[in-house]
Amino acid sequence: MPAERWILGFDTSAAHCAAALLCDGAEVETRIDEMARGQAEHLMPMLEAMLARAGIGWHDLCAIGVGIGPGNFTGVRISVAAARGLALSLGVPAIGVSTLEALALDAPRPVTVIEDARRGEVYWQSFTREGAGMPRLDALEALPALPGHALIGSLAEAGCAQTGALQVLAPAHPLPRAIALSAAVRAGTPQPRPAPLYLRSADAAPPSDPPPVILD
Repeated sequence: MPAERWILGFDTSAAHCAAALLCDGAEVETRIDEMARGQAEHLMPMLEAMLARAGIGWHDLCAIGVGIGPGNFTGVRISVAAARGLALSLGVPAIGVSTLEALALDAPRPVTVIEDARRGEVYWQSFTREGAGMPRLDALEALPALPGHALIGSLAEAGCAQTGALQVLAPAHPLPRAIALSAAVRAGTPQPRPAPLYLRSADAAPPSDPPPVILD
């Protein structure tokens, strides 16, 4: 009898700490803890508790799915670093899944995913039956008209106001479950190591103090 296939997916790309656990493709638990900060301290205890409630340990996992953004710069780094470290220590694949791709999972095609990027901007990506367009960062008012597309995302209604009458859909799955499901599908083929998907430069400003003088 084949062993059960356990897949763990998680994401800290926004103001949350979110995770989902699958067994043979079926959902065991999905949890989304809303939080503006503290994801680095909260993530690992949350994951350990989830595994414990399922009666398994880290070495029972077959693969790890992780949200790679776009999203909060520090939050994306937290989850990607955790996934890469776990994959290395456990000897299992870590599979990066963009949050836009995850939100589009099992949605009818064509579909466009729009997410709030703040500062009057949105992350967006279009998906057709033939494939996916490039993820983009644009001002909301600059979003091109997308006739025939449904919109998924936190700014879907605002997007409709800008682009005309379009159908608005809710995601088919909560974000962490979609990440885990996507990882389960891709776990059987070689995958690159997950890396952050940044569509905006880091917010860190260069230091205002003059550089130190190096004495001979």
